[in-house]
Amino acid sequence: MKSLMFKKVYFFFSSLFIFLLHLPFVFAKTNPINKTTSTQSPQPVISTAVANTANVAANIYDSLRLGSLGLARQVFDYAMTGLTYMKEAGKVANENIISIVDFSKPSTQKRLYILDLKHYKVLFNTYVAHGMNSGQAFANNFSNIPESNQSSLGFYSTSGTYTGKNGYSMYLNGIEKGINDKAHERAIVMHGAPYVSEGMIRTKGYLGRSWGCPAVMEKLNKPIIDKIKNGTCLFIYSPNKNYLAHSAILKKRNYSSDIAYNN
Repeated sequence: MKSLMFKKVYFFFSSLFIFLLHLPFVFAKTNPINKTTSTQSPQPVISTAVANTANVAANIYDSLRLGSLGLARQVFDYAMTGLTYMKEAGKVANENIISIVDFSKPSTQKRLYILDLKHYKVLFNTYVAHGMNSGQAFANNFSNIPESNQSSLGFYSTSGTYTGKNGYSMYLNGIEKGINDKAHERAIVMHGAPYVSEGMIRTKGYLGRSWGCPAVMEKLNKPIIDKIKNGTCLFIYSPNKNYLAHSAILKKRNYSSDIAYNN
């Protein structure tokens, strides 16, 4: 009888102990699945495709040693963003060639880069002029207004050729509304000019200037135009805050660009 009573008492206290042991877990809140408990904002999820795009851009930039030629990675990435947009919008016929003019540099430096993205080649790295009212050695002022004699920033698609008062020349189609879309009205084209020369740099300390056209050296004019004509991407860059704030194309940059800068 005593043995039976002892077993009942033992079972009662054992059950009570187990109940008390699990009591905190009964009332504890369970965090919902996929909800972060961190006070920091969760990082965007990067798809494999986006990561691969960033990797391809990094490989091209590094393989061509563009940094050693003076082209900043951020400028290159802006250019690639625009090229991607132009491909999706059907505004380029040849996506393998891209031209970049870097107006963050003075005209005494070789600030035109023409790249073959398919074959990983720097086709040209040479001088290019800016508009006479954009500045002297540096291009600081930009306009889309006719007769302003200033350069216009942004993305262009190259077009056909003609022979005019500046010789063999190439039409440019400005594709950024309010920024460079009056290129035809302003007769903004690529052409050769005698004032784009190292002799002019030695004499004046800077290149001669155009009426807003990206003029190049006369001896390179035809080979450059023949390589980039008829539907390639041309990007004219400056760290101009107004342009960077209003370019609808650059606003399409995705998170992969920021990853690339931080790697």
